[in-house]
Amino acid sequence: MMQGLQVSSGAPADLLQGEQGARSLTLTNKMALSSFDIDAPRWDQSTFMGRLKHFFNITDCRTAVLPDSRLDEAKALVESCRAGSTPPGTSVEQLYYAKKLYDSAFHPDTGDRMNLIGRMSFQVPGGMAITGFMLQFYRTVPAVVFWQWVNQSFNALVNYTNRNAASPISPKQIGVAYVTATSTALATAVGLNLYTKKAPPLVARWVPFAAVAAANCVNIPMMRQQEILNGIAVTDENGNKLGHSKKAAVKGITQVVISRITMAAPGMIILPIIMQRLEKYKFMQRITFLHGPIQVMLVGVFLIFMVPAACSLFPQRCSMAVSKLEPELRDAVVSQYGDKVQLVYFNKGL
Repeated sequence: MMQGLQVSSGAPADLLQGEQGARSLTLTNKMALSSFDIDAPRWDQSTFMGRLKHFFNITDCRTAVLPDSRLDEAKALVESCRAGSTPPGTSVEQLYYAKKLYDSAFHPDTGDRMNLIGRMSFQVPGGMAITGFMLQFYRTVPAVVFWQWVNQSFNALVNYTNRNAASPISPKQIGVAYVTATSTALATAVGLNLYTKKAPPLVARWVPFAAVAAANCVNIPMMRQQEILNGIAVTDENGNKLGHSKKAAVKGITQVVISRITMAAPGMIILPIIMQRLEKYKFMQRITFLHGPIQVMLVGVFLIFMVPAACSLFPQRCSMAVSKLEPELRDAVVSQYGDKVQLVYFNKGL
């Protein structure tokens, strides 16, 4: 009986403690939400590791299969948080996940939902299929032409989707950029394919990478030519627009080209070496019909790591010293702000 009395008399105390704990958690969550800045980076973007965590987060290919309705819900939550009207009961983790979906699917300049194929979260499934088949079907000219055309069509869409949207581009300019980049890739691939007929087999396997690298040097600048011709919008640290800079555009686009080539390099350089060695084994010679799928899967393994790593090479919010701007823009900034503004910032794109 005494034990029963102790349990029954302790129950209200336990209930009271539970209610106090719940109120404490609610209060803690409210305090966290009141100071939560949804646009502030979750990880330090001035360091490579901080950027790597960020891009592992937003290039997660699982987000590519989510329905538009789920993405729109995430956008609505992000916008409500920005407006200071976060729905009651929302946790910080829910806000972080909503921001992850928002960053993966909506353009940072316009806030519009990006097409699925052009998103960085689609780079792994899309890139692994195309790159795998480029590496598999490299021996004949028709196969080289077809897969390089497919790849450049994919790249053109990705480059257009991830451009700096503050600099509009006309349909004619998009067409010229697409044709020029595709022609460059085909000329490089076919030319090297013919040139390496008498070269060691491994050299011929590297032809697709040479074509991809050459095309990236043309495709990205051509697709973003308006930024080079008219300049890219630059701001101060607080986001106040200062003007347009062609030099900033060149810096940003150059960094994007380097990132894209780096993204493709390990898979397209190392994988041919692996496949050449594997193909010497009898079990591989018996399953030649699986060589294509095997390369697709192995490219996917490389891209899972290389897409976020390559995107992390340079900060997306790029900076440039005022002293390196065009003379007229530099003088305008100095005359208005003096020494207060030492750096300008701009979205380099992806």
